[in-house]
Amino acid sequence: MDWNLITDIILVLAFLTLGGFGILFIYQLVTRKSIKKVDKQLILAFIPLILTAICYIVFDKFIVLNTRPNGSGEPSFPSSHVMAVATIFLLVSIALPKYIKSKAVLISLWVLMTVLVALTAVGRVLANMHWVSDVLGALGFSAIFGVIYFFLVKRLSRESRDH
Repeated sequence: MDWNLITDIILVLAFLTLGGFGILFIYQLVTRKSIKKVDKQLILAFIPLILTAICYIVFDKFIVLNTRPNGSGEPSFPSSHVMAVATIFLLVSIALPKYIKSKAVLISLWVLMTVLVALTAVGRVLANMHWVSDVLGALGFSAIFGVIYFFLVKRLSRESRDH
């Protein structure tokens, strides 16, 4: 089984999912004619995505903690595949209840995204592209970025309820 290809496909699916939210953002911006009228969850999603990009750049270009187990010498901590997939699907999981009201559909999507994150995490190790520590580090960063997003969204919804 080509785990490198499988994890690449999952990464593309995550980016396509993110692209869907980007299209929703652009649609709202155009139809509502003001960034102030775009759903704040869509705007706030840029924060963890920017943090993910910064994390990737820092560990890929400036602070190399680990190299790939396949001997290529390329930086491997944290796994960028796992960090991107986990962060994107975590953000989508937090945002989805605003757009999908069916509990059954939400739960099905949450399970699917969890399985895809798990396959990516395991697949990167099985593909000999990352150490377990690289994957765990990526999941840790994604969890931190997701928590930041969750509390920003929660705070925003609390503030809009109070006004």
